[in-house]
Amino acid sequence: MLDVTRIIFPRRGSLALGAEMESDAVQTIVAWLGQDADAGDAAEYHPPLDVLETSSTIEIVADLPGVAPDAVRVMFNGNAVVITGDKRPAGCRHADAFHLAERTYGRFACAVRVDGAVDASKARAIIRAGELHIALPRIAERRRRDLPIAVERA
Repeated sequence: MLDVTRIIFPRRGSLALGAEMESDAVQTIVAWLGQDADAGDAAEYHPPLDVLETSSTIEIVADLPGVAPDAVRVMFNGNAVVITGDKRPAGCRHADAFHLAERTYGRFACAVRVDGAVDASKARAIIRAGELHIALPRIAERRRRDLPIAVERA
């Protein structure tokens, strides 16, 4: 069974880290959010995620419509997949008036803590049709498997 925890980072002014969030992955995101960000520009966009498990991979799919591949950074840190990036508006900001504005933009950062045996060195990430697909190949879990030990006569 896979144990997954998603960490979403709010605006910089409201970020409060508890003891359970002091991992290297979290510190990497916090440092990234603090770099060159205006007070209201950090972690404004929260892409929806799906985490799927197959027999051979753990897959993370994030909705990132309009985000260029060079605006996204994905890394495996400790036992977490860290996704950071920047979703910029498409240049329609020169309108005289907005009558409806539902789309969100800005920096985003999230971490998916993966408690399972994966080979991060063989992970792949691709953006296709507005979705970021991350595939983490599974490796045989040895810690949670019963291994019989033969009992011999002395």
